[in-house]
This record gives sequence, structure tokens and C-alpha cells, in this order.
Amino acid sequence: MNGIIGISDIEAAARLIEGHVVRTPTVPGPGLSELLGVPVTAKLELLQRTGSFKARGATAKLLSLSEAERAAGVVAVSGGNHGIALAVMAAALHVKATVVMPRTAPARSIALVEAAGAAVRLTDGMDSAFELVPRLRDEGLTLVHPFDDPVVIAGQGTVGLELAEDADDDVTDVIVSIGGGGLIAGVAAALRARRPQVRVWGVETAGAQAMSEALAAGAPLPVAVSSIVTTLSAPSVSRLTYDHAAALVEEVLVVPDREAVRGSLEFAEHAKVWTEPAAGCLLPAARQVLARVGAGARIGLVVCGGNVTHREISEWTERFGLD
Repeated sequence: MNGIIGISDIEAAARLIEGHVVRTPTVPGPGLSELLGVPVTAKLELLQRTGSFKARGATAKLLSLSEAERAAGVVAVSGGNHGIALAVMAAALHVKATVVMPRTAPARSIALVEAAGAAVRLTDGMDSAFELVPRLRDEGLTLVHPFDDPVVIAGQGTVGLELAEDADDDVTDVIVSIGGGGLIAGVAAALRARRPQVRVWGVETAGAQAMSEALAAGAPLPVAVSSIVTTLSAPSVSRLTYDHAAALVEEVLVVPDREAVRGSLEFAEHAKVWTEPAAGCLLPAARQVLARVGAGARIGLVVCGGNVTHREISEWTERFGLD
């Protein structure tokens, strides 16, 4: 699967992971529609196993491995959701997993990875986490990369496949959060094939701008990470995800951490769902999209995850003066 992921790859991933992951609801959002002033459809991927879309790509990769690779075990680098997904799905498939995480990862995420039975290796940051991986691969572990893997991207693309099948025909603009770019790469590939008239927009938080900086530079490059949104804080995108974004995505928008947290509060109040800021950033991004395309838009939101604690939201709410 070289270059842009094809719809046949995503359909194959859907067949592979069926029965292992949840077909999450795609629903109209009357509260969000009132908030934004246009019809809104939400793909509730926060109801996925492990609380985020990451279970899809992890499962697709695990099921694609040979018996020898599964017996030797797998390793992942994660700021939270990818590690949780790999740990839980590996345990379900009887595969030994090691997850390398930065010490800045949410304590709850580290605890969930350990509770699932995976070995956790903590490092000082995401850069050093990725630097540890070659040594673990030399020990025989197979890397399950969070985004630089066509099988993982095809797995994440099943989100877009379901959205295309389940959303009303009048959706014009779909907004997807970006960390390393695996989700938007897969969703955009699926929608290009099934809903070619739909525009796909990405959103990052300030201080986690790996894709927008790559697009501005014309190629992936290392970026400084400072956002509180650790689940979006990839130190760079990959050439694979960059190529998808450059070819298939309308624009990558950037919003401040404060507005991402405000978005999580708005999701709770207006949609009655508990989202992490990686999904909260969709709402300020939607306002930017509406400013660009006008009030005739019909918005689709990929609500990517809900792995955040009440304490974290409370602390951020106080820090940013959102009371």
C-alpha cells in the first residue's frame, strides 16, 4: 500500500477489525447545531473501545501480524490514547505489549496501560520515547506506530467509511483533529472515495502544530511541542500522513489550548458528551470553517476521544479562567 491509502485498503481493514471494535454512532447534534448556527453531525468515536478511535488502527495492525511477530510482542510510543488502545487490544488478542510513554502523559493513561497488562517504559519526553524504539525493535518487538503505518491509517480510515455511510447526504465539511495525522489521513482517503464533494479540514492546538508547520515548509519537520493536549503532541508528522494531508485536506487550522478546553466544556453543555481537548478543539475550528465557507455549511465532527479526567478539566478551566 504505497502512497495514498485506497478505499479497498480501508474496506479490507473494516472487514479485518469487525467484531473487535465498535461501530460508533453517527448522530445529529441539535445542541451543537444551535451553538454553531448550522446543522451539525457528530461521529461519536469517544464511545469506541478504550475511549478513542485508536482501537481501530491498533487492532488492524495486530491482526495483520504473523504468528511469529505476535509471539515476539509489540511496542508502541504514545502520549495516551494509542498506548491505551494497543495495551487493551493486545491483551484481548493475547499479544505481549510494551508501551513507551513520556512522563508528561496523563497519569490515568499510564495507569490504564499498566492495568491492561502492558509493560510501560517512561521517558522524559516524546522525542526520547521515539528514540528508545529502535533498541526495542532490535530485541524482536514489532513497532505499532501511531500514524506512520499504512495498515494503521487504513484502520483509522474505517471512521471515515462509517461516517460516509451513516451521515446525511448534505454534510459539506468534516473536521478532524490532527496529532501525527493518521486519523485525518484515513478519514480523508475514505471520504475522497465515498463523498468526494465533502471538504475535510484538520485542526491542531497551538504548540502541537506538526502538520500545519509541515505543510508550510513543504515537508515533515521536527516541531517544538508545548500544548497541554498531549494526545495531539506528535514531535513531527510522517511523510505518509503529510502526503495525505497535502493531497486531500482543505486546510489545517490551529486553535489555542484555552479554546480547546472551552470546546470540551461546550461539548458537555450542548451535546452532553465528555470529550478530551483533542476533540474539544473541533468547535473553535468549526467556527473558523464557517467564517471561511459561510452559513450554508453542514458540519461533520469526528469526536475522536473522551479520555480525560474531571480533575484535568477542572484544572484547565481554572488555569484559563473559563469559569
